[in-house]
Amino acid sequence: MADKPKNKKAFNMYWIYAILAVVLIGSQLFPTKGATIEVGENDFEKLALNGYVSKVLVIKNEQKAEVFLDHEDIEEINEFDEKYEKIKEKTGAALNTPDLSFETPPLDNDVFQGDLKALNAKAIAINPDYEFGIKWENRTDWSDMFGWLLFPLLLIVFWIVIMRRMSGGAGGGGGGGNIFSIGKSKAKIFEKGKGTNTTFKDVAGLEGAKEEIEEIVDFLKNPKKYTELGAKIPKGALLVGPPGTGKTLLAKAVAGEAKVPFFSLSGSDFVEMFVGVGASRVRDLFKQAKEKAPSIIFIDEIDAIGRARGKNANMGSNDERENTLNQLLTEMDGFGTNSGVIILAATNRADVLDSALMRAGRFDRQIYVDMPDLNERKEIFQVHLKPLKLEKELDVDFLARQTPGFSGADIANICNEAALIAARKKKQFVNKQDFLDAVDRIVGGLEKKNKIITPQEKKTIAFHEAGHATTSWLLEHASPLIKVTIVPRGRSLGAAWYLPEERQITTTEQLLDEMCSALGGRAAEEIIFGKISTGALSDLEKVTKQAYAMVSIYGLSEKVGNISYYDPNGSAFQKPYSEERAQLIDQEVSRIIEEQYQRAIKILTENKDKLTALAEELLKSEVIFKDNLVKIFGERIWDMNKDKTSEGKLEEAFKEAEEGPTSTIAKPDYVKPEFSKPSEFTKPAEFPKTETSESEDNSVSSDESTPDESSSDDSTNKEEDGE
Repeated sequence: MADKPKNKKAFNMYWIYAILAVVLIGSQLFPTKGATIEVGENDFEKLALNGYVSKVLVIKNEQKAEVFLDHEDIEEINEFDEKYEKIKEKTGAALNTPDLSFETPPLDNDVFQGDLKALNAKAIAINPDYEFGIKWENRTDWSDMFGWLLFPLLLIVFWIVIMRRMSGGAGGGGGGGNIFSIGKSKAKIFEKGKGTNTTFKDVAGLEGAKEEIEEIVDFLKNPKKYTELGAKIPKGALLVGPPGTGKTLLAKAVAGEAKVPFFSLSGSDFVEMFVGVGASRVRDLFKQAKEKAPSIIFIDEIDAIGRARGKNANMGSNDERENTLNQLLTEMDGFGTNSGVIILAATNRADVLDSALMRAGRFDRQIYVDMPDLNERKEIFQVHLKPLKLEKELDVDFLARQTPGFSGADIANICNEAALIAARKKKQFVNKQDFLDAVDRIVGGLEKKNKIITPQEKKTIAFHEAGHATTSWLLEHASPLIKVTIVPRGRSLGAAWYLPEERQITTTEQLLDEMCSALGGRAAEEIIFGKISTGALSDLEKVTKQAYAMVSIYGLSEKVGNISYYDPNGSAFQKPYSEERAQLIDQEVSRIIEEQYQRAIKILTENKDKLTALAEELLKSEVIFKDNLVKIFGERIWDMNKDKTSEGKLEEAFKEAEEGPTSTIAKPDYVKPEFSKPSEFTKPAEFPKTETSESEDNSVSSDESTPDESSSDDSTNKEEDGE
């Protein structure tokens, strides 16, 4: 094959600007030495008669004569008169400048010319081999004119440069990067076989979302199959889901699979400092798409321009974002035709989008891209494990079970982090332990074994974590324990790690058990030391958010009733209830938290000896696992008798457990709390948006998780103690 010709880069005009700037700066900072010396006419005559003058240039219109000396005799000239010493210092371009100058008498030029010829004759008489040249000219001084024009020219150049920078190469689909193309679309175009090299085979999991997107692509490839039945292609599809779930990856697969022009850009590409630019770019984008129809437009993070109108109107000023949205709505489904153009968009904030944007006819389909389940996580692991050198018989099912609640981006990060850990340890292959260390690193942060902790603080942390482990082990609905550690990691001084069930709804009893387990650390401190510390910060944050969610969002309080004050828009300036109702909500939250705290104290007091044994083991080894708890407490009744508990035969399970190690089990006398037990719970369409923490960014439910996340608890749970 012949080598492809290399694309020659266009000449950049900025090089000319840079060279001119260097020349101007250099002429000012590094001037040539030497200057013309002003002398009298008598001095000139003496030098001429002694044979030192090489040439005389008479400027008629300035009554001035410039004298060029013979530099071969420069030493003799200096001895002749010391005032000519500066001539010797001339360097560079100054050697071509006049050495002397004098004013000519205000006489007729013919008279002065005769005087010069007479002087030249005298010099020849003295030295027959010597004669200086004489030249006459009229001179135009351009320096003043150039100085007058320099400043306006610099202003023009500066304006051109600024305009080029501000346009930023605008018009990725519309041409040059000058000020006149600032209203052009900045979309990146994939067409004529130039795709993204990503296909639907590269998208693991997401079967439901992938099926709907594949149908749109198939419609473009085989339209007759659908049009024969009278079907029309969907005008738009909105991909909605948490960050990292693969929305943009699906769009890349569409660009790679669809054999039609694909326009890709972000919602922020419509935002500009100039009024009207956003709407202009929308018009230009759809104009290009219609010209290349059938085509697909993909707008990532559409919430940048698609937020609901009429909110935060900025004191009635002209809102450029609303103008852009209005133009987008018109182009998507307005009075004019828009056939042949399909709109794909992605966002993780569908709750803030304008209702007019969400309606059928603009986005006919809303495709929810959820967190992957167990089987989907296994498929995602298989994709990201391909480039790694793995040990033989690595259990992918085990890795998928250890990462509930992890998104596709999190899993990709785990695989990369595991490879980095294996390389750091100079291993030949990546093994199971490297993946477990990677999960700990991503969820909890970096280990800080050299952190200075006093023995008393370490003991407090050990009993705190042992309190979490004990209460969770003795509560039916608490999440199964993975390990407990008192090694500082990230911002936490210790952590208890759990593997919660992947469930879609959460009952009142499950929420109460989780709250009781979270408060077990502080309860253990009070029982053992008779005082409490600030280490339970993340625990208190978690239970407070859970309690407020139970009372004000999920309607799980008998006194407040079956009312939800959930606001999907997150308005913080007004509350949809009175001050009396706010006080009632606060009272209910305080009551729920205090009841669970006293319940944790009761459980730990009845099992104080086992709590102490667990804390001592933790102080000794710093990290303990489920096997250590089995030795101290025995097997959990609910793990041993899952079938029986599911049939309601708890009493039989308790009798069978009496033969094992004795522990005071928290029997389910709390099944009928003061709240009314709901007959059915459903997962709300959108969960409340509250403050997030570092662990939430990894889709990991910890003590710092939001109330809604704890209610659909499908992630690795980690009880942390703040510093």
